[in-house]
Amino acid sequence: MSSSAARDEVSELEQRTIRKVMWRLVPFLVFCYFVAYLDRVNVGFAKLQMNAALGLSDTAFAFGAGIFFWAYFLLEVPSNLALNRFGARLWIARIMFTWGLVSGACAFIPWISAATGISNPVVFYILRFMLGLCEAGFYPGIIFFLTLWFPTVYRARVVALFMLAIPMSTIIGGPISGALLDVRGMGLDGWQWLYVLEAVPSLVMAIGVVFYLTDRPAMAKWLHKDEAGFLEQRLDAERQAQVAAGAGHHGILKAIFDPRVFACAFVYFCLNAASYGVSFFLPTIIKGFGASNFETGLLSALPFICGAIGMVTLSRWSDRTLKRQQFLAFSLLLAAVGVGFSGLMPTSALVLAMLCVGQFGISSVPPLFWPIPSTFMIGASSAAAIAAINSLGNLSGYFGPQIMGYLKDQTGTFTAGLMVLGGFALVGAVVAMMLKTSITERPVSGEPIFVD
Repeated sequence: MSSSAARDEVSELEQRTIRKVMWRLVPFLVFCYFVAYLDRVNVGFAKLQMNAALGLSDTAFAFGAGIFFWAYFLLEVPSNLALNRFGARLWIARIMFTWGLVSGACAFIPWISAATGISNPVVFYILRFMLGLCEAGFYPGIIFFLTLWFPTVYRARVVALFMLAIPMSTIIGGPISGALLDVRGMGLDGWQWLYVLEAVPSLVMAIGVVFYLTDRPAMAKWLHKDEAGFLEQRLDAERQAQVAAGAGHHGILKAIFDPRVFACAFVYFCLNAASYGVSFFLPTIIKGFGASNFETGLLSALPFICGAIGMVTLSRWSDRTLKRQQFLAFSLLLAAVGVGFSGLMPTSALVLAMLCVGQFGISSVPPLFWPIPSTFMIGASSAAAIAAINSLGNLSGYFGPQIMGYLKDQTGTFTAGLMVLGGFALVGAVVAMMLKTSITERPVSGEPIFVD
């Protein structure tokens, strides 16, 4: 066989294999994350009724919404290491089942308070903290799981497809959540039905994960032997290339305390300060335009539609050029401009337009960002590094809403809070351009093969 024919055969095998893996794993994982993110942020819609029902101020609500991330921080690394040891299938199923139970329990805060003698706000804080404990490890676990299935050159696009669940959770879930606020019956108000009904898919999907996911290519009975063999060989070649270039297995503590991990975590911290600070209060901002509950859900979806466009578009360009840092910094700059200036706009339409610009940038960042840590660590050290970056970065999920809630209570508007959050994104853009990795991403052999 000629060398040209051999290359054509490899190219066909690669396209066939990657396409099959994408269609098998990515849509399922997207739906899992859709459910996860909906359970995480539906508190923003519940707030429209829950604050009055439970006696919460904006500051108290922000504390409860954000305390989730402290629990997430505590268990993120241990959870990801457990996933690496026990396999994604069982561990992700455990995560989804437990967070579904806790999320649903938020509907019964008044009853729990009456039965225990603990005040409504404190029960809210406890359940949000427990939700963080249960969900810890899910997102970084999926990111690590994807590195076990997809070669480097595909990862930005695959992460972007996976993270479409975030804008989808608002594009689809926003109107649904808004409509559920008008449901009444069986002694439950709308915000309670929202929690109950949106917890059910998590419990169902937990069972589906056990029977559907496969931990590694070598275990995939749904791949032909040549496909599984090609994928294992390609991924192993990349790992060996990384080791030769200076990446490799490190002790868990050494991996976590690597300066590059802290630099990545800082960038992710800046992103999430803007992201969660806006998303938890977005329904309240739009409700202030004079919209109904259902209209609030529809209008809340618009920034995330723009985010979905940015996520897919910029990740494709990033995979084609492998200029991760430049695209990353550009996306954070868009986030800074959109979020920061939205608070200065004189009309509701302009506020919403700037929030759309900001979300275009915010949503584009993660798929550009997450391929970077896997360039300097592999194996269990990579799992630990990814979890450490995510847990440290997600602490701003506490501080972002706190800043918004506090400044709203102090000033009566969201202007100051939005400008501060935009400032976080701007600092993140500057640091992103200074990120250093030990190797430059490149295909192991030949040019990238892109699967549409």
